Amino acid sequence: MKKYCEIFKKCSVIGKLSFLVALVFISIAILSPLLCKYPYNIPSASSLIPPSIEHILGTDDLGIDLWSQICYGGRISITLGISTAVLAGTFGSFVGIISGYYGGLVDKFLMRFTDLMLVLPQLPVMIVLAAFFGPNLKNVIIVLSIFSWVGPARVIRSKVMSIKDESYIKAAKSYGASFFHILRKHILTQIFPLVSISMVKIISKAIIAESSLSFLGLGDPVSKSWGMILNHAIDFDGIYFTNYWKWWITAPLLSIIILVLSFAFIGKEIENF
Repeated sequence: MKKYCEIFKKCSVIGKLSFLVALVFISIAILSPLLCKYPYNIPSASSLIPPSIEHILGTDDLGIDLWSQICYGGRISITLGISTAVLAGTFGSFVGIISGYYGGLVDKFLMRFTDLMLVLPQLPVMIVLAAFFGPNLKNVIIVLSIFSWVGPARVIRSKVMSIKDESYIKAAKSYGASFFHILRKHILTQIFPLVSISMVKIISKAIIAESSLSFLGLGDPVSKSWGMILNHAIDFDGIYFTNYWKWWITAPLLSIIILVLSFAFIGKEIENF
């Protein structure tokens, strides 16, 4: 704990603010049942009420409290981002470790596969896959993970290739140390910071990608993610010719922008260490 406090003190002002903002969003997502007076999926007042003391962010066209939707939507968006980061980061690290450690034909095959994934147009392919698998939160996480593991794989591969040529690794091999022993004792400890940075970056990208898919109507219609709230708001006829957009569109849009920027700055700060 003391180590993390020291790291926090060394962060820039923007880095500290980003950590605090991300912590606030995560806390709101966790404590949403306690912070929300009204349900997030059942009408609780008249439709399209502007922000007031009773309804902090107003209501949508169905009379559902928008503050409750934002709180629960944050839970979904953050869970999706973290789940995607864990899946993509783990798989990408596995590919990078195998490719960098063994080299040769294994390395060539895996790197050509990652090159193929890089040249694919991500958004169009994600749209096709999301439409094929169906608008389900688990399916969205899988689709996002498919296109998020390439970055970590290439970074980890480069690091492992430099580690395996170190004298202590060669000495361990000469004494008959197995791959798993070397992995556990020497490789994992050195690649962990890189994996952490990659995962933080994936979280922000996943939130944007999910919002994009939901905006296009390919997200989970049952969930109240920020992207789905935006999709529902923009589908409302004449939204821009009324004052409704001031709270109905602004709230989820600002939530996405602020949280994504926070994770982006956190990733930058971690890189400096």
